This record gives sequence, C-alpha cells and structure tokens, in this order.
Amino acid sequence: MHGLIDDRRTPASRSRYLARSHAWPRDRDVIRALRQVADRIGRRSVLLAMDDAAAIAVAEHAADLRSSFLLPGQAPGLPRVLADKRLLARLCATLGIPQPESRVITGERDAAAAVADFGLPLVAKWARPWLLPAGRELRNTSLVRQAKHVAPLLRHLPGNDLLFQRFVPGGPHSDWFFHGYFDENSRCLYGGAGRKERSYPRGAGLTTYGRWLPNPAIERIARDLAATLGYRGVLDIDFRHDPATGAYHLLDFNPRLGAQFRLFTDSRGLDLVRVAHLHLSGRAAALGQAGHGRTYVVENYDLLAAGPGCLRALCSSDELAWLSPDDLRPFVAMGGRTVKRGFDRITRSPRQRRRRTWEPQ
Repeated sequence: MHGLIDDRRTPASRSRYLARSHAWPRDRDVIRALRQVADRIGRRSVLLAMDDAAAIAVAEHAADLRSSFLLPGQAPGLPRVLADKRLLARLCATLGIPQPESRVITGERDAAAAVADFGLPLVAKWARPWLLPAGRELRNTSLVRQAKHVAPLLRHLPGNDLLFQRFVPGGPHSDWFFHGYFDENSRCLYGGAGRKERSYPRGAGLTTYGRWLPNPAIERIARDLAATLGYRGVLDIDFRHDPATGAYHLLDFNPRLGAQFRLFTDSRGLDLVRVAHLHLSGRAAALGQAGHGRTYVVENYDLLAAGPGCLRALCSSDELAWLSPDDLRPFVAMGGRTVKRGFDRITRSPRQRRRRTWEPQ
C-alpha cells in the first residue's frame, strides 16, 4: 500500500503496512505527481480518495489518470457537487430529499435573519471545507448555541462560503450513516447502515462510537439516491432522524471512503476497500454475513466524548480506529499527538481559550 499524505507526521504514515509515503500533489501537478507514483509502483493500482479534495481531483482528472490507475467510472463533476454543502442543499431540494433548511451567510444581516428564523441552536457549515485556510483549526461543522458565537464565524468571511442550517433535534439514537460501494451501473455491491452512538463535539461532530445495525429506510434512501445520480465508487452519507416527522434528513454526502469504513466488515473479512479492490481489478467478491452489532471506537475522541465511560467501549469494541496488535506505531503516534494538543490547550492564555471555545475548531 502507498499513501499520498500531506503531513508526514500523521499517525497513519507510521503504519508498517505502508510501503511508501508520497506528498499529496497540488492542483496543477495532480496528473504528473500521480503518474510518478504509478511509475514507482510499476503497475496499475486501485486509487482511493480519503478526503473531499482528493475525491474531487481524482474524478476531474480521471480521463488522464485511467492509464495509470484502476478507477470507477465516476461522472467528473459529481464529487464536487456532493462535497459542496451549498450545492448539496440545492440538489436535495431538486430531488425532494429531506434536508434541514439552509441559508447562505454573507454577512451580519444574513446571520441575524437566520438566527431569528431558525432559532438557536443552529448548525454552521463551511460549504467547501477543503478550501479552508490551514492553521486556523476551523471545524467543517459546528453547533452554534448562543448568539455571541456567531460573530467569530463571520470574521472568516468573505472568501469562505458559510451556511447556517436549521437544527433538527433528535433523540439518543437519531444519528446514522451509510457506507457503500457502487459499481459501473450504480448498483450497491457492498454497504451497510451504522448508528452514531457518540460523537465529538456532541451533536455536530465525528463518530467516536458507532454500531452496525440494519436500517432498511436509510439503506433504501442511499441506494435510490446513488442510482438517481449515477454514482460509482465508495460513498459515506450522514443522516439524522427527525422524531417529529419520522423523516431521515440527509446531512452530508461524502463522495469518498469514510473514516469508520472498517466497522462494516463481514464474516469473511471483507470491507469496503477490499470489495472496491476486487471489483476494480476484475474479481468477484464472495460476501459473508453482515456483521450487525459490530462496534467501532475512535479511542482519543471517545475519551473526550464519554470520559472514563469510554473504557467499557474500548474493552468490548470489535474495531478500534488506532490500536492494532500487529501495527502499534500509529497508535503510539496518535497518543503522542493527543497529549501534545492537550498540553497546548492547557498552556494557552485565558483569552485564547475563550476565543477557541467560541470558534469551531
């Protein structure tokens, strides 16, 4: 396995299974850099995107990359539309897919009107998170609980498209996600629904503890949407159930591999990456039984989400994000980075801590 990684200090770069790490190319150098990687590997290889920027770049340059890599026949412009929160909201409205009402925020007047109409809390989203400036630690999505927390967001305008979205209050089991792999006919070869048991930050954050469970409604919505769009390849979609209406609201559509893909591992050891690799290399995947009930924990973030209560999940979970007995270095690197971040927060001035509490990080 080869990885194109921006930060060579990231824990994933320490894995013993990584044959070589390559720097992620910048926009105009994508084709040349990826072809150089393919030349070093020596044969056509499966290329999987791990973030929105990579998914967009690979899809839009697929015609030039196909001689070097095995790729799904994705429509070139589709990942950009799906990853852009503003364009996704427009697409959902066109297709009649439930999604929380959204407003584009260009300044104080728009923000005040959205707060008045939506009430608080509301959800703030950067429409194109892959374009956010580095070094500001802005979260893609944040929950705005108080009016005073709006102003720090507006400081990052203009230049970054900001959306305010009506908050859908859910119950303890309202947040779900679907991961799947779709073939050249937009048919789901492998997939499953997961329930987000805990997240960080709570209410609008990444999954820290998830469980694979059958959910025919979400599975049907995801498959129908992929078929309507002509989607091909791996996807990761987030949903929230609205107890008041019974609807599942589509929150995000990630046109790429999701971080918790290993949750969906069947009885034969197949997961989304293995199924994608088998299909793109022309081999059939002999599927096993779905692993309903399997759990997944992100060790460092679940500690923040659940405190000492995360120990029970760590001891009983089927899949851990970082710790693997045969590959310990990523876990050690993650632990070191977590301790450093905690120390940095402790040593910040009170003013810095207040500002970062207000701003999405």
